[in-house]
Amino acid sequence: MVELRTVDFGSIRGKKVLVRVDFNVPLKNGVVSDDTRIRAHRDTVERLKDSGAIVALVSHLGRPKGKPNQDYSLKQVIPAAESVLGPISFVDDCVGKSVSAALDGAVPGSLFLLENTRFYAQEEKNDQAFSKEMAEPFDLFVLDAFSAAHRAHSSTVGVQDFLPSFAGKLLCDEISSLAQVRDNPKSPFALILGGAKVSDKIGVIDNLMDKVSSIFIGGGMAFTFLKVKGGSIGNSIVDEANLDFARDMLDKAKSSGVAVYLPVDVVAASSLDSDAVDSMIVPADSIPQGMMGLDIGPETVSIFSKELEGSKTILWNGPSGVFENPAFSAGTLAMCEAVASETRKGAFSVVGGGDTAAAVTSMGFVDSVSHVSTGGGASLEFCEGKLLPGVAPLIKE
Repeated sequence: MVELRTVDFGSIRGKKVLVRVDFNVPLKNGVVSDDTRIRAHRDTVERLKDSGAIVALVSHLGRPKGKPNQDYSLKQVIPAAESVLGPISFVDDCVGKSVSAALDGAVPGSLFLLENTRFYAQEEKNDQAFSKEMAEPFDLFVLDAFSAAHRAHSSTVGVQDFLPSFAGKLLCDEISSLAQVRDNPKSPFALILGGAKVSDKIGVIDNLMDKVSSIFIGGGMAFTFLKVKGGSIGNSIVDEANLDFARDMLDKAKSSGVAVYLPVDVVAASSLDSDAVDSMIVPADSIPQGMMGLDIGPETVSIFSKELEGSKTILWNGPSGVFENPAFSAGTLAMCEAVASETRKGAFSVVGGGDTAAAVTSMGFVDSVSHVSTGGGASLEFCEGKLLPGVAPLIKE
């Protein structure tokens, strides 16, 4: 099991603590539309404040291309963050005199939010001088942004060269939950995959093939596998570059005794924007020309749900359909219900970040599974067996 260094909360009163959070939240007209990522950091931030630390949060927001752009200013996040974390003072830079001046004279328990790290091109280059400047005003660093831990940037990795560094509670919870699935899964172990691209899941499949009992494939990636099995998939999305991988994976699973379940029926329509009037349920391997599969069908839901029964470990990454459109959300909702049902029976269930986490959250199942990851790319890379750059320096010897 991976063990990370954590803060000695009894020794940080009055200390200036830089905390890397992920406040890369969705905005609509300058207002945060989903504060899930902010709430995920509450335990870490409150514990630091309650211990008397002077806390400065640092994050990126969007892609401002290495220069200041007020459309991506973290100042927009302040109202939503204050509703979760209490009063916050905004600092209009993430390095230099503005930061030092704000921290000087601050009382224990104060909370600051620094400006977007990506207003500097040096951030994504993990520039050593920039990292040193970011670290300069602080006594220690806490990495709590698991979702950014797979990026070797100044605010995730570089500052750790210049400050005593520790893992926050969110980061520890993420690593603990994902490591339980990746390294010590109880059998039967079910892997549920979806989303658009096979390429995104190759590393996970390769790394977990010898541990899983069954693999359930939905979403757009299912049509790559259905195509190599000779199905007629209409205009459905296909990852042409990975047809050979799909064929080889099916062969490897068969020889390894791993059951692979593909859709037997799908909800098809002429376009992603089609309403329910245009959609129809058809066999997954006989989709009419001009139509594309956009969700798993009811028979597939029944099979997937039945075959999931009795699972002790479940890892789910990738929605089963285009859940953002209500016409194509039933399959993903049914998978939420199936995973929640097995969790209630004692299964340890982890939902990967990104679109899957968004689906589980929007459908009201966050508290019905064991763990919902905040990291999309980070959770995938961890489950692939990779050592995340931000996490590596924090692992206990």
